[in-house]
Formats: sequence, C-alpha cells, structure tokens
Amino acid sequence: MEELVGLREGSSGNPVTLRELFSPCPRIRRGIRDGLEWLKQKLFHVSEDWHLLMTLGVLMALISYAMDFAIGRVVRAHQWLYREIGDSHLLRYLSWTMYPVALTSFSSGFSQSITPFSGGSGIPELKTILTGVVLEDYLDIKNFGAKVVGLTCTLASGSTVFLGKVGPFVHLSVMMAAYLSRVRNKAIRESENDSKQKEMLVAAAAVGVATVFAAPFSGVLFSIEVLSSHYSVWDYWRCFFAATCGALMFRLLPVFNSEQETITTLFKTSFRVDVPFDLPEIFFFVVLGAICGIVSCAYLFCQRTFLGFIRTNWFLSKLLATSKPMYSTLATLILASITYPPGVGRFLASRLSMKEHLDSLFDNNSWALITRNSSPPWPPEPDSQNLWFEWYHPRFTIFGTLAFFLVMKFWMLILATTIPMPAGYFMPVFVFGAAIGRLWGEALSLAFPEGIMAGGVTYPIIPGGYALAGAAAFSGAVTHTISTAILAFELTGQILHALPVLMAVLAANAIAQSCQASFYDGTIIVKKLPYLPWIRGRGISSHGVIVEHFMNCTITTLAKDMPLEEVVKVVTSTDVAEYPLVESTESQILVGVVRRAQLMQALQTESPSWAPGHQCLQDVLAGGCPMEPITLQLSPETSLHQAHKFFELMNLQSLFVTSRGRAVGFVSWVELKKAISNLTNPPAPK
Repeated sequence: MEELVGLREGSSGNPVTLRELFSPCPRIRRGIRDGLEWLKQKLFHVSEDWHLLMTLGVLMALISYAMDFAIGRVVRAHQWLYREIGDSHLLRYLSWTMYPVALTSFSSGFSQSITPFSGGSGIPELKTILTGVVLEDYLDIKNFGAKVVGLTCTLASGSTVFLGKVGPFVHLSVMMAAYLSRVRNKAIRESENDSKQKEMLVAAAAVGVATVFAAPFSGVLFSIEVLSSHYSVWDYWRCFFAATCGALMFRLLPVFNSEQETITTLFKTSFRVDVPFDLPEIFFFVVLGAICGIVSCAYLFCQRTFLGFIRTNWFLSKLLATSKPMYSTLATLILASITYPPGVGRFLASRLSMKEHLDSLFDNNSWALITRNSSPPWPPEPDSQNLWFEWYHPRFTIFGTLAFFLVMKFWMLILATTIPMPAGYFMPVFVFGAAIGRLWGEALSLAFPEGIMAGGVTYPIIPGGYALAGAAAFSGAVTHTISTAILAFELTGQILHALPVLMAVLAANAIAQSCQASFYDGTIIVKKLPYLPWIRGRGISSHGVIVEHFMNCTITTLAKDMPLEEVVKVVTSTDVAEYPLVESTESQILVGVVRRAQLMQALQTESPSWAPGHQCLQDVLAGGCPMEPITLQLSPETSLHQAHKFFELMNLQSLFVTSRGRAVGFVSWVELKKAISNLTNPPAPK
C-alpha cells in the first residue's frame, strides 16, 4: 500500500509523509537529511576529489606512524633480549640471528600465502600499470593487509637485513587510492574512469614517499621521475595537496603522542651555518658525484646479473618456487651471522639502526682528526651522544671500517634484494651513498687538516656535508632521479648545501644513465614485465625509420558487408581482443573497432533468428553491438620517433596503420621493441 502524504496546516510547500508529519522535530530531521544530501553532492562531485586526496594523505600517515610505532617496540624487544640473555656467545648469537630469521620467514610466508603480489618493492609493477598495462588483482585491497604485516616484520628485523620502507609503502598508498576511487564510484553510481583513476594513482605515489620521509616536495618529484614518462600539469596540485596532508599528519602524530615538542626534521644535523663549504670544495663534490656514479653502475650491473642468475639457476629457482620462506631463512641467516656484533659486525656498525647510521654519518666532526691522537673505547651499548664510536676500531681505523662497510654491504644489499618479501630498496642505497661520501670527506679532512684557505680565511672540511651529498648522489644514480637532492634537504633541513649536493647528483646521474638502466627498469627487464624502451638520449637515428619498415601487415579485419557465417569463423579462429571494422570488403576503409567479447555476445543473441546467406555484420551492428570510433591512427610514413612518442604520451598498447583510409597493418609494443632493438643492436648481415 502506498504511504499517505499530506501538508502541514497553514504551509505551502512539498507534501510530506504522515510518518514524517507526526514524528518529533520534523523540520530539524528534514533539514539534517537535506544537509547530508547536499554534503554528499558536494563531496562526490564529478570534478572534485580533494576530500579523497586529503583522506588518502591522512590515512597513509596514520598507517605509516602505526607501523613505525610497532616496529620500534619489536626492535627494542630484540635489543633487550640480546642485552639480557647473558654472556654466553652461543646464546647471544642465537638471539641475534634467530629473531630476524623468524621475522623474515614469517614475512615471506604470510605475505606470499595471502597474495603473490605483496612481495618486493612494487614500484616496477606500478610503472608498468601507469603505462596502460593491466596487471590483474595487483591493486586489489586484499593485498593491503598482507603487505602491511609483511613489511612490518621485514623492518622489525632491523639492520641485519638492512632493507627499507619506501617502495612497498608507495604500493600500499596506490592500493588505498584505487580502493577509495572504487568507493567514490559506487557512491555516485558512476562507471570506472581510467583517466581519473590514473590521476589518483599518481597522487598516491607522491603520498607514499611523503608519509615515509615527511617530505612532500621530494615525494611529488620522485613520483614524477620514477613513475611517469609524461606528466600532466593537472596532477601537480593534486599531488602536492595530498602529499602535504600526509606529511603534515605524519609529523604531527609524534607531537600528539608527546614524543616530540614540535615538528622537526627526521635527521638532525649541526653543520656550520655561516660558511658550510668553500668554493674550491665544489670540485671535490663533483668528484664525489662521479665516484658515486661509477659505483652505482657496478652495483646495478651486479644486482641485475645476480637477480637473473637466481631466476635461471635450477636449484635456487625451484627453492623460490616451492619454498620461499626457506630461501628467506637461509639468506637472512647469512646476513645476520655476518652482522653479529662481537664478530664481523664489529666492523660494520651493526648495532646501529638505519636511522642511527645516517645520524652518525652526518656528524660534522672529522673522525680521522679526532682519533689521530686518541683512541675512544668501544662502549658496551651504543652511545646516543657519540654514535660514531661504532665506526672506530683501533686496528682498522675509521678508513678501514668505512671501506670494509662499503665492500661488505655492496654484496649484502644485492643478496637482500632477492629475498621474496615486502621490502624497500631506496633507504639502503641512501645509507650506502652516505658512507661513500663520509669516506671521501674523511680523506679530504685528513689531506687538509687545517682546512682549505680562500681569501685569506681557512675553512675546515665538514665530512658530514660530503656524506649528505654522497647519499643523494648514489641513491639518485641508482634510481635515475634528481629529486634525491631535494629529499636530502627535506630530511636534514640543510638547504645550505644545495649547490654542491645538486652538482654531485647531476654528475652521478650523467654517468649512471649513460651506462645502466635504473634499479626499477632493471627489475622490470629481469621480471619480464611489459615495458616500452626509451629512445630519448640514445645514440640511435629513430627519425629515419618509418612505420612501414616494422609494422605488422598481418591484420584480420571485419567488413560491414561480411556474411555472419564468415564473421563466426573469424571470431572462433582468432583470440584477439578487438577487430578493426572496415566499410566494405572491397574498400577496406577503416571506420572503427569492434570488441570480441561484445561481438560474441551479440552473435549469440542473433543466432536463433539467422537466415543463412541473408544477414551480414551490418545487421548485428544495427541490432545494438557497439562500435568504437578510431580517434588515432598511424600512417606508413610516420617515423619511429613519432610513433614511440604517441605510445608513451597516450599509454597505448597498439595502433592501426592506414594508407588513404585503408587499413594496411598495425603496430604494438612488440613491433616497437623489435624496431628499437634492431637500431641499438643491428642484426649481422647475411
């Protein structure tokens, strides 16, 4: 029965239900309902999603802080166990090694049992997704919990495994953004929009970096450099807004929890403010950048080679395929045994956390000059006021421990990157670069103990400044980014070293980009993910090669006048996702595209009313089978450079080639990659 309606006495307005008429406070209730409806329309307006960006930033900041809080508790429990277990070397060794072994094996087993997409960094796969490739279930929200738990266990293993947080947290942020986009679409009953989803994913990548380092500027720039080949200015303010919300909340939470009095930088430094460096030192910073570039090339080559070896070796590949926790256990046991403090770990400053590593390496005092006439003792526990004591050994000296740290961590980092668990690889190379810069700065301070004289004034060498430049240069060279210089400034608040740090980063990138693919691109190649090689900046003549030379001429077309019997034969004998539609069999004029799934559904609907020999594809199209128009196509005379630019800019997977309107072929990633490969490595003449 329909609900009765009426009007209030003496009112002239919309009718109300009797239930509403006799309910308490009807005007207030209706006002609240209208206000909520207005708020819903404003929040979920098609062109406005600032609320989603703010929600994303705040949520990821809360998750990042909660993870850091839990990780700190677990790490302190490990330190307490190692300290209180007694003087027995066997018990201390077992407490040092078994704790991270248990955490990493659980991380690997738990995350992989929930979903196979939760392992590794996640940035190579995100690069692939943002180029237009669909990786099924990779951004599903069910992966979120597995990655959070796995990453927490990985980071709780401490400096034994020496892995970071950035890459997986970018993946987590992107998964959350994809989920919020789906919620928004359901709220406004709107179909999925690939363009808007990509805008959210790009902003989410910036949020992921910003909520790890509280660095919104470098977060936005890092997402642009790493994940984008072309960048839309429309996404710029959105990225900054979301990243700023996330970074602000991440730095406010420690203040709310009474851990800090106010907002400060993550890594505190005490460099000289009046003259942090002298003009002649710029040459030394450029040399440091060149050193970092050369070492990064060696690191990238060895890492990619070892990762390829792991995947091709029959024993290791079988172990990774059948028992990932076992591989994680063996690799972590090797790393933890080496970092055991009374053993080799004494020369690796293994009692320091990753944050303490950076705090000590950024120290502005020269350790070489301090220890030249004195020998500080090795304390039973790390001294928070003198963390640099962990780097000193009376027989090895500062130079010996720093050099030994670099040699050992070089291959230990490569081994750690093969462990199948959620882990980031940016922070380890950042610390490694800081050690390179520290070693270079200590050598300069020993070579110029009084400092460098300029203009009649002597300015002492600050090794911490070189550590800062080395961290930015080496991590920038490994990832092929310049934004690491901005990250170094935001992490430490040391903008005074802007010029030398930026020059070191540019020098390192110039060497690395000319010799090796970046860490993420190398991982894409080894994992055999779909990717489109770059041709900019490479010594190939892409302008002289035209589409006619490399296009695929084997093209299956459907004509409007084609009988349905032939259409069925074509559809059942091929498995392509879409077919080019031409005006007629004779003219072959390209008019649009028909998707295979929709065409098969339409054919099944039409099959009962078929009259053999009397119906053609035009009848099916007129009956409701959708046809998509062709908005972009290539000409046989289009150059390889132009075609490559179209694919990059539009995130395309394939394009049809037409000559005077006639369909003559198509070009996909396969043809482009083969053409670029033939230019870079010409085939031998027959």
